[in-house]
Amino acid sequence: MQIDIVVGFFVLGAVAKLLNSDLKLPSGLYQSCLVFLLLAIGLKGGIALSAYGSLDVIPQSIGVVIFGASLPLLAFPILYYIGGWSRLDAAATAAHYGSVSVATYAVAVAYAQSFGLDYEAYFALFVALLEVPAIIVGILMAKRGIRLSELKPVLIEALLNKGVVLLLGGLAIGAWAGERASSVMPFFGELFHGILALFLLEMGRVAAERIGDIRKQSAFLLSFGISMSVLGGILGGLLGQLLGFSNGGIFLLAVLGSSASYIAVPAAFAVALPKANASISITSSLAISFPFNVLVGIPVYLALIQHFG
Repeated sequence: MQIDIVVGFFVLGAVAKLLNSDLKLPSGLYQSCLVFLLLAIGLKGGIALSAYGSLDVIPQSIGVVIFGASLPLLAFPILYYIGGWSRLDAAATAAHYGSVSVATYAVAVAYAQSFGLDYEAYFALFVALLEVPAIIVGILMAKRGIRLSELKPVLIEALLNKGVVLLLGGLAIGAWAGERASSVMPFFGELFHGILALFLLEMGRVAAERIGDIRKQSAFLLSFGISMSVLGGILGGLLGQLLGFSNGGIFLLAVLGSSASYIAVPAAFAVALPKANASISITSSLAISFPFNVLVGIPVYLALIQHFG
């Protein structure tokens, strides 16, 4: 099982926090890294869409959207019936697992590039598409019916979330500029791994901060965060095969299915479901699923693709 070098920075951040070091990335630098990664992913996807886009993107996009809307429907009964959570908390947490973690996707892209695994370069489009469907499904499950006037501000919040804006904006600029975008790609391309390493350094520290929350929420939260990631990864890989993706595309869709949002969904649900317990949702996605995917899931998916692909 091969481990990319950027994972070492995640581990360093976690270990530093556990040892009570004062290591912490300045808030401005952390936000700058996030903006860089989102724009870099979007730009690369847009350039590829300009050069290689075809009608195949349409059925693939539809399949990915349905996939994103379906995952919360699988997670909800586990949390509600087995975990005994309230409908509100179960729906909110389930929505996190239908949306995606851009940081997890960035690590997967770094792996694909490091190990020479080709993939559909317009994949950033699917990352953006997966942000919204799960939010809508989560709200519908929580409220068991909602008026359009109630849904409108949530959709606006979801679509104008900085992650979606930067991804879609980068895609649009890349698709519009095409080959002309080569003037900025030395910056957004060659520095990608280095910026990702810095970002993961801080993410390791943040994830380690929530270890205490895992202890408070018992073994169920830990088992759910891991098992839901594995289930989403398996279904994502199978869907990738069904949609005719390359081995790299199957790998990336498995990673997207395995990941869980901790940026877009919490921001939208702060508007839509302010009474939901955000602590357990973010702990599950950020302190359990994210480290599991970075340390175990992504290397395993890559190894399986390389072995059976």
